Amino acid sequence: MRQQGYRWAQWGDLNAFFGLMLDNVTNLAILTGILAGVFGYPADKVFTLMIPGTALGVLFGDVLYTWMAFRLAKRTAKTDVTAMPLGLDTPSTVGIATAVLGPVYLETGDAVLTWQVGMATLMIIGIFKVALSFFGDWVRSHIPKAGLLGSLAGIGVTLLAFFPIMKIFSAPAAGIASLGIILYAIIARRRLPFNVPGAFLAVAFGCFVYYFMGGFGFLGTQSPLSPIELHSAFPFPTLGFIHGLGKAVSYLPIAFPFALITILGGINNTESARVAGDAYRTRSILLVEAFATVVAALFGGVAQSTPYIGHPAYKAMGGRAAYTLATGLFIGIGGALGIMSFIVEIIPEAVITPILLFVGIEIVSQAFVESPRRHAPAVAFAIIPSVGYLVLTYADSLLDKLDPSVVIPEALAAEQIILRAVGHGFILTAILWGGLLAELIDGKIRRASVYAFTCAACTLFGLMHSIISSGAIYLPWDIRGSLVWQVACGYILIGIGLLAASYPFKRDPNDAIV
Repeated sequence: MRQQGYRWAQWGDLNAFFGLMLDNVTNLAILTGILAGVFGYPADKVFTLMIPGTALGVLFGDVLYTWMAFRLAKRTAKTDVTAMPLGLDTPSTVGIATAVLGPVYLETGDAVLTWQVGMATLMIIGIFKVALSFFGDWVRSHIPKAGLLGSLAGIGVTLLAFFPIMKIFSAPAAGIASLGIILYAIIARRRLPFNVPGAFLAVAFGCFVYYFMGGFGFLGTQSPLSPIELHSAFPFPTLGFIHGLGKAVSYLPIAFPFALITILGGINNTESARVAGDAYRTRSILLVEAFATVVAALFGGVAQSTPYIGHPAYKAMGGRAAYTLATGLFIGIGGALGIMSFIVEIIPEAVITPILLFVGIEIVSQAFVESPRRHAPAVAFAIIPSVGYLVLTYADSLLDKLDPSVVIPEALAAEQIILRAVGHGFILTAILWGGLLAELIDGKIRRASVYAFTCAACTLFGLMHSIISSGAIYLPWDIRGSLVWQVACGYILIGIGLLAASYPFKRDPNDAIV
C-alpha cells in the first residue's frame, strides 16, 4: 500500500489526529448527553446499541479516504497529499437526536424501537446520499447558498449554541475554562506553546479543573471520578431498521435536508481540498461518505458521517494519511470495545461541549461569509425556523415534567399547535425560505414563486409546518382544523402575487425559469 516517495505519516499527523478524533468523540458525547440528559433515554443503550455501528461508519469512511490519499499520491507523484478528513456530522447528529430519537422515545418509551427508528432514518439518509452523489452539482447550482447554509446557521445558533451553553454552565468553572482555550486557540487561531492542539488542551485542562479542583472541594461541590466501566458491544449487521421504517418515514422532512446538506458540503470541501493542492474526484468523495452512512445504519448506527470542512487546516498542521487511518481505527475499534463509551462518560459534558459551540460559531460565520453579501437578509430569514424548533423542543420538555393530572388550558394548547407549525420541518422550511428571499433579492421573481408554491405543497402534507405532536407527515384531508389550509393558502397567495409581478410591461430575461 505504501507509495515510494509519499510521506504518508509524519509528526504533523499527531496534531491532526487529536483534532479529528476529538471532533468525533465530541459528537458521540453530545449524542449521549442529549438522549440521556434531555430525553431520559438509557445511556447504556446508547453505548451498546447506537455507538458501535455509528463508530464503524467512521472507520469505514476514514480507511477509504486514507486509501484514496495513497491513490492520489500515486497518480500525481506528490509527496505531501493530505487525506480528506471524515467524521460524524455535527448538525445532523444533534438534529437526529433532538428531532427524531428523543421525540420517538418520549412517545413510545421503547428504547429498542427508538434505536430501530434511528437506524431506519439513517438508512434513508444514506440512500438519499447515494442518489444525490450523482446530482449534487446540479442541486448546488439551482438552490441559493443562503437557503442551504442559512438552514445550517439556524442549527448553529440554536441547537449548537443553546444546549452547549446550558451544559457549560452546569459545571461553569471547568466549562468556561475549556471554552476560554477554545476561543483563544481555535476560534482566534492563536498559537499555543509547543504547538499543542487547542482541542486537546481544552479538554485536558477542563478535566483537571473538574476532577482535581472539584475533587478537593475547591469548586464548592465534589466532582468524583466515575468508576471505570467498558460497555463493549461488537457491531453486527442487523435488519432491525426494517421495524423502524414505518415511523422513520414520518421524518423524511428531516432526513432529506440533512442528506442534501452533507452532499453539498462534501462538494465544497472537495473544492477546498483542490485549492489546497489535493485534487480528489468529487463523486468518489461523495460516494464514500454515502456508503459509510449506509454501513453505519446496517450495523446499528444512528448518526451519519461526512467529509469535514478544514482539509487545508489539516494540511497546514502537517497531516498526511496517517491521521485519518489512526482516527478511523481509534473510533471504530474503540466503539466496539467500549473505549468510546468510557471516554464519553469520563469527559464531563461541560468540558467537551465548548468544541461543539465552536462548530456552531463556524457554521454561522460560514453562512454569512460564503453567501453573497446581498443575500445576508435571506440567511437571517432562514435562521428563524430553527429558533421556532428550539422553543418547541424546550416547551415540550417543560410540559413533559408537569404532573399528568394537570389540565393544560385551552389557550395554551392552541399556542402549542401554532408553535408546532413554526418548528416542525424546520430544516426544509429554512432552505425554502432562504431560497425564496434570495431569488427575490436577485430579481428572479418567477423562480421565487416556485419556492412559494413548493412551500404550500409541503405544508399540505406535513413535510413542513406539521401540526401533529410527532411532526409526522399526513394527508391534508385527514387533519382537523383549518390551520394547515390557512398556512398553505398564504403561500399560494404569495406565489400568485409573485407570478403577477413577474409580468411587467418590459420583461427581464433573468426572470425566466431555468
